[in-house]
Amino acid sequence: MTLIDLANPTKFLSLTARLLPWLAGATAILLLIGFYQAAMAPDDYQQGATVKIMFIHVPNAWLSMFVWGVMSLAALGTLVWRHPLADVAAKAAAPIGAAFTFLALVTGSLWGRPMWGTYWQWDARLTSVLILFLMYLGLIALWRAVDDPSRAARAAAILTLVGALNLPIIKFSVDWWNTLHQPASVLRMGGSTLDRAFLIPLLVMAVGFSLLFITLHLAAMRNEILRRRVRSLQIMQASQQAA
Repeated sequence: MTLIDLANPTKFLSLTARLLPWLAGATAILLLIGFYQAAMAPDDYQQGATVKIMFIHVPNAWLSMFVWGVMSLAALGTLVWRHPLADVAAKAAAPIGAAFTFLALVTGSLWGRPMWGTYWQWDARLTSVLILFLMYLGLIALWRAVDDPSRAARAAAILTLVGALNLPIIKFSVDWWNTLHQPASVLRMGGSTLDRAFLIPLLVMAVGFSLLFITLHLAAMRNEILRRRVRSLQIMQASQQAA
């Protein structure tokens, strides 16, 4: 089945109906394994048990940017390729991305309190992630404020592509400015600096949370397609009654 085939909402709904149970099961298994490994991981010699917040914070921080990247590809699909499901994909991803970003901010604050002595600091990375969260909320508000779906799709796509400029700022803020955050320790030239006792649970949690996003995203896309079908039927019924 190609992307062109998936442009047909009926085929897409059929595919998601088959995939979702398997994805949900794999997600649950991986997250259970990840949480168990995180609980069994040793305390850090400097940070103590608080280092275990990393196993939730880091995957959510990664996904906060990854979801916006997915939405940016969907925005290109809306503006350039006119893919029928591109706007559905972007609209369905926005609340999920906002949730991941919110969790990244909250867990980061909880981790920062014992390490930095404060829940919040106007650090370059903290500030840029907060801006990302506000952009998610802005997109969600835009879709709800504009009644015409096609106009809302184009406006949201443009805003998404403009907002994508924030992603490299978040990624490289620790290199460009003097921040409280440490440089990359997992995905870096020369290999990870994390000990395997921390690296393996972190990677398992990252894959588990990624599968969680895929599962939630497909389910949300399915609901959005059905919601639009209901809206179309309501409009047709209202037109017939008016005639």
